[in-house]
Amino acid sequence: MPPRAPGRAKPGCEYVMFDVTLPSLISHLVVGLAEGMIFVLLALGLSLIFGLLGIVNFAHGSLFVLGAYFGFFVFGLTGSFWLALLVGPVMVGVIGLLIEKGLVRPLYGRRSADDSLLITFGCSLVIVDLVRLIWGKRGVEFDPPLGFQGALDLGVTLFPMYWLVVIGATLLVLAGLTWFLVGTDLGLIIRAGTREPLMTRALGIKLGRVRFLVFGIGAALAGLAGVLSGPISQVSPDMGVSTVIEAFVVVVVGGMGSIGGAVLAGLLLGQVVSLTEMIAPTVGGISIFMAMAVVLLVRPTGLLGEAGFNE
Repeated sequence: MPPRAPGRAKPGCEYVMFDVTLPSLISHLVVGLAEGMIFVLLALGLSLIFGLLGIVNFAHGSLFVLGAYFGFFVFGLTGSFWLALLVGPVMVGVIGLLIEKGLVRPLYGRRSADDSLLITFGCSLVIVDLVRLIWGKRGVEFDPPLGFQGALDLGVTLFPMYWLVVIGATLLVLAGLTWFLVGTDLGLIIRAGTREPLMTRALGIKLGRVRFLVFGIGAALAGLAGVLSGPISQVSPDMGVSTVIEAFVVVVVGGMGSIGGAVLAGLLLGQVVSLTEMIAPTVGGISIFMAMAVVLLVRPTGLLGEAGFNE
């Protein structure tokens, strides 16, 4: 059973109830892990942007879509999935930098958060319409890389080898981002600006360039999630609609602006969705929202509390 991209139900299981066997359990646990990795990448970008900029980026779903299409474009041009996996997110990151400089930067300092919501939502609509004009409305097929198109027989279940790419790429990104935030001076400034922006500016640190970079990194993470999701499900202009909603749920559950919370919530919610679909597939799609309601009732600030980088 292949993993699903966020927002897409796995085919063939809509009317099967309580299929709880050991092979099914193991299969769904692995599906949940792969799906959780996509959630993590999406939520990381949102958390970084909100934590430092204080902006809820509604264009995140369209950047996810751009990543999938840019990956498809580079793959078709070069025949190399690995090059697409590297170049696609960079291309989306550049788009993110342009969005920050041209649309988001003039909004800094405004009291109302509605302006950023409206401008990023409008940007999302423009991006999706441009995607439809360039690649069409019907969607395209994005094949997994050669050597990762089969499945490993684990004895009790089959393990699609492409999931290794999804899991491995996400773990590498998490390791690199952790090193960047913890082990570099720029990472220290980002963490300080996330927690105490006024104090950071009082020390003479200019956050303008840091915000510019963070928005680009957040966009690139969304693009990477899009490239990785491409071979899992059909790439289409509408694939980011439900994805951005689920990404926001992950951010809220983890704690707004919390990097550690985004990772923890993404992995947990991936398992929640997958295991719910095993037991009761008809409610699998809403299980992530049910989990959010439970978490917020118990801990309104999310799993890891206040916004900011949690060590």
